[in-house]
Amino acid sequence: MSDYTAIEQPQDAGFGDFVQLLKPRVMSLVVFTAMVGLLVAPAHVHPFVAFVSILFIALGGGASGALNMWYDADIDAVMRRTRARPIPAGRIAPGEALGLGLALSGVSCLMLGLAANWFAAAFLAFTIFFYVGVYTMWLKRLTPQNIVIGGAAGAFPPMIGWAVATGGVSVESILMFMLIFMWTPPHFWALALFMKDDYSKAGVPMLTVTHGRAATRSHIFVYTLLLAPFALALAASPVGGPVTLSAALVLNVWFIRGALRLWRRPEQQAEADGYRAEKAFFKFSLAYLFLHFSALLADAALRGYGLATWWQGL
Repeated sequence: MSDYTAIEQPQDAGFGDFVQLLKPRVMSLVVFTAMVGLLVAPAHVHPFVAFVSILFIALGGGASGALNMWYDADIDAVMRRTRARPIPAGRIAPGEALGLGLALSGVSCLMLGLAANWFAAAFLAFTIFFYVGVYTMWLKRLTPQNIVIGGAAGAFPPMIGWAVATGGVSVESILMFMLIFMWTPPHFWALALFMKDDYSKAGVPMLTVTHGRAATRSHIFVYTLLLAPFALALAASPVGGPVTLSAALVLNVWFIRGALRLWRRPEQQAEADGYRAEKAFFKFSLAYLFLHFSALLADAALRGYGLATWWQGL
């Protein structure tokens, strides 16, 4: 973390600033995928235990966000997309963010261990460490593979939810991990296509900065092709079903089609129309992940009502 002195005398922070510090949009993804991992697992969890477990996983995700904003305050101050965040805007002091992040990390892991099991708690602790220590402090400023390797942090939540229910890891939870892990690079590289200047100014070696937009488009296309088999494998697993298979087929056809369009787009055309297709691809990638995990919930509901027995016999 470089010296950051623009916020020596922060303004008074409101409740919303501390909520923003926890990265609520990222937290919502953590909560949703962890909840799906818990609910589709082949084990009964008491509703209260499930609720508090998801709450503590959410707090762990928020802790990661606070620690990330603390360490990346110098980068956030440069980038147009992030300069209004509480620390670079001067509403929260870095020390406050650090203290909040560390406190929430300890509380979330301890309480998840007491509420569910210590394997899930250790998994949550490792996820926080990986996101902050491995991705934020090391990979993000070191290599254009930052989002590829670091994306594992965002892929762990469904495995944590599964661990809450089962106390362990399985092929199904690994497939949920791989779905998010392989989805993360094309999702963030699409963002980087129309935010390249921000990353360049901040000195972040995103792929668009180190290898250019043309290479990034090729990488997006390759990763969308590699992603599809994991989506289909998840649909064919015990937690999948007809809804998940239908979603996997439709969503991956559209995702690959969108990536192919980006790959074929001349840079001059993209710049001329304000990177409209790249922004559309980025937005669709959010729907892609949400709909995949929603399909898993739908198939779990079908099994719960005994409506998917024909599928399990195939």
